[in-house]
Amino acid sequence: MKISSLQENLKSGLNTVSHIAGKNLNLPILNNVMFEAKGKNIRFITTDLEIGVVSTVRGKVEKEGVYTVDAKVISEYISLLPNKKVDIDLKDNKLKIQCENYKTVIKGQSAEDFPLIPQVDREQHYKVNADEFKKALSQVIFAVSNSETRIELSGALLNFKKNQLVLAATDSYRLAECKLPLSTNGQAEKKIIVPAKTLQEVIRILSNIKLEAVGEGDMEVEMFISENQILFTFGSIELVSRLIEGQYPDYEQIIPVGPGTLATINKAEFVQAVKASAIFSKTGINDINLDFPAGKNRVIITSESSQVGENTINLDASVKGKDNGIVINYRYLLDGINNINTNDLKLEVIDNATPCVIRPDKENSYLYVIMPIKQ
Repeated sequence: MKISSLQENLKSGLNTVSHIAGKNLNLPILNNVMFEAKGKNIRFITTDLEIGVVSTVRGKVEKEGVYTVDAKVISEYISLLPNKKVDIDLKDNKLKIQCENYKTVIKGQSAEDFPLIPQVDREQHYKVNADEFKKALSQVIFAVSNSETRIELSGALLNFKKNQLVLAATDSYRLAECKLPLSTNGQAEKKIIVPAKTLQEVIRILSNIKLEAVGEGDMEVEMFISENQILFTFGSIELVSRLIEGQYPDYEQIIPVGPGTLATINKAEFVQAVKASAIFSKTGINDINLDFPAGKNRVIITSESSQVGENTINLDASVKGKDNGIVINYRYLLDGINNINTNDLKLEVIDNATPCVIRPDKENSYLYVIMPIKQ
């Protein structure tokens, strides 16, 4: 193998894939990145057996070949080189790297034992806007369960409909749902559960990638689905992940509808009041009271702790409906509010035993549901 490329191209490609390679004592080759020089392409590949990431970079291939080296070592070294042409030559089972006055030799391993990245059929695709997808993932991923007892809740639901992708995540105490436009070349609607770790990696890649480097026509994420794998492609980057088997709960039935109380509140003022009340909540319970007195156009936020003291805050709000109140976990409440991007938000409360719903004002693409703390 003999290749050459600009340092910034190599650095970008290695940074994209090296995050997946970790300290695997049982299979040390998983700590490596595989260089694959074939045709006119230079590809970097890493996997942890659950996720595989492939990044293709521009460069010159003088001699084809494959080889693996420690991902941390090579990515750190390449990032410190001058922003000039880098020549890489495989000789005597070692990578010889030269860039201006920098010369180094890095030992690695043959690619024979490197695991194959699963191939996913690309006949039917689903496309979403990259920025919208990143935002939507961020708005739901925090609600995924950390418990391993219900494996289906350790991922997010991706529900592919005709013209819409619905993302949802829940840990049984709160639920986040986001909808965004979708285009597809097929008719099949699908529901799949994608591991939270995979979606966090997608967010990381979409956050770090230089959009100008992939061209104006590649501002979309393409998804391809097989029986137990999903492939995400974005420009020159591909990410393959296993899917979680199981039935996702029918969460829509817990989203309350019907007469109750609707309050429209300024987001910034509400966040400040909730944080102030949180100081006086009970340790381990994190409870605050929200009261909506009928006809008063205000929200009263109270909290009380036998150890710290008590607190009451009156906030101006537009309140419609009956006299109402609910006790909720302030941490869960702030998680939801922080993912709302409008100046005002809407709080929908049925009663103190029913989940409450938070939505952006004048926007229907996002909702957040919190279970009440029962007294």
